[in-house]
Amino acid sequence: QLVESGGGVVPPGGSVILACRGFGYTSDYDAIGWFRQAPGNRRVGVGSIFGKKNDSTFYAEPVKDRFIVSRDSTKSTVYLEMNGLKPGESGTYSCAAGKDVWTSSWSWKYEYDYWGQGTLVTVSS
Repeated sequence: QLVESGGGVVPPGGSVILACRGFGYTSDYDAIGWFRQAPGNRRVGVGSIFGKKNDSTFYAEPVKDRFIVSRDSTKSTVYLEMNGLKPGESGTYSCAAGKDVWTSSWSWKYEYDYWGQGTLVTVSS
């Protein structure tokens, strides 16, 4: 089971940290990814962390200098820190766990096996 938390309303340019608690999944799976889905849009990969590859991280190009994915294995939790948020980045953010994820395909939603329900982030003044 994956449970996200930390969503809410954030002003443009603001920051927020989302958490994904995995109850053991974060250590058992190759990768934990974060995805965003806005109403009417497809789900897109935001960033991912590979616990078995020295916590290597991968990001979508538009966010790579503003977002940080990190992992606290002691708490079975993965975080997504988002800085400099833009209105177009509003949406439901979900985390997902994948057992056989290639780093080259980290952003493909079909690579992931388990999903959380998501947490809504609204970027608005």
